[in-house]
Amino acid sequence: MRPAKEQGSLPEAVDPVRCTAAVFSGPKEIRTTSVSVPAPGPGQVRVKLEGCGVCGSNLPVWEGRPWFDYPLPAGAPGHEGWGRVEAVGGGVEHPSVGTRVAVLSHHAYAEYDLVDACAAIPLPAILDGQPFPGEPLACAMNVFQRSGIKPGTTVAVVGIGFLGALLVSLAVKAGARVIALSRRRYALDVARRLGAMETPSSDDVRGAVKRVKALTNDVGCDCVLEVAGEQSTLDLATELTRIRGRLVIAGYHQDGPRTVNMQLWNWRGLDVINAHERDPQQYVDGLRAAIAAAATGRIDPAPLYTHRFALEELPRAFELMRSRPKGFLKALVLP
Repeated sequence: MRPAKEQGSLPEAVDPVRCTAAVFSGPKEIRTTSVSVPAPGPGQVRVKLEGCGVCGSNLPVWEGRPWFDYPLPAGAPGHEGWGRVEAVGGGVEHPSVGTRVAVLSHHAYAEYDLVDACAAIPLPAILDGQPFPGEPLACAMNVFQRSGIKPGTTVAVVGIGFLGALLVSLAVKAGARVIALSRRRYALDVARRLGAMETPSSDDVRGAVKRVKALTNDVGCDCVLEVAGEQSTLDLATELTRIRGRLVIAGYHQDGPRTVNMQLWNWRGLDVINAHERDPQQYVDGLRAAIAAAATGRIDPAPLYTHRFALEELPRAFELMRSRPKGFLKALVLP
């Protein structure tokens, strides 16, 4: 006969599932391990993941910073997952079991993820078989919406990674004249294929500023999107923005304080927009917008997924993201 549970003890696990997950155990140390995935609680769903994008914002976690505590929870900080709902908790009507979803979570470097039902957004059948790292696609839609880009606007995108390339495409399709700037020749080639009219190298800052001024009759750009998250790209973006223009900060500046040329900001009367969202509902709205854009062909992220790795190869994915060799733009991890 089994002994009675002590009063106040935790309930026994129901429907236990084990899966492989990545664990960041220290700077540049990632291991895979077997972990238990509990049954979803009220309002939750369990998703069998098909994959997760590898985000540049995770680089500092991989490289190590004094403010990170290791080991991280299993699956963290993967936040670009997608897959199918395998089980639902109490009170969940949507999404139902079997629904393919993009998830907004932070533990998607794994085979399974447990998320709130409201953070699992259904994907239409037209996207079946296509990778869908929803969070960065949602970011692109939110940044674009905040930028106020209209037909005829002259736009500069400073930093052409995955997000920058998506913003180039969105701006071109909105009827803007787009100038793309990057240090990498390969990234500039991508921007040209997406419709950028000019692609100066940001390695030559003076040359880039001179070229943009020549293209804009010495006025500057109506809107400049800074996407790289570096001091140098913030400085360059400032230089390229015209009087009463809009400077949109989309880059993730997470390696320390920044300085800004406040004299120039004041003199030009710039509108400066921090396009990072922290409202959970805005993330959901952006993801829904990204799903609709992909389903209708407004965005086509598939050519931007340049590398694929198994979960056990996650360290290699991070190393490539750090070095950014020719041909690299976005990596996906497929469990």
